[in-house]
Amino acid sequence: MWDYNISVADINAVFFGEQKLAGHYTRDKLFVKILETYPWFTILEIFTPQQIQKMLTKELIDSLRMPSLRNKYEFVRERLQKIIPATE
Repeated sequence: MWDYNISVADINAVFFGEQKLAGHYTRDKLFVKILETYPWFTILEIFTPQQIQKMLTKELIDSLRMPSLRNKYEFVRERLQKIIPATE
């Protein structure tokens, strides 16, 4: 993490479900931090659209601090739901 001493290995382990926490961050909190910090095209380099679709829930979007980001990612969530088939 860029503002805490958290290893990339711990962050990856949280995203892959091997750990619940990286430092004090849960998977959702890490994803929110990424959404609030990085531009969209960088996020697409980190995650696949399918991974984003899975993590980008209504509750997660509501936890974003800036209304403009909430609007942006609600639009992204709706679009991803239309173009990626639902998985079980």
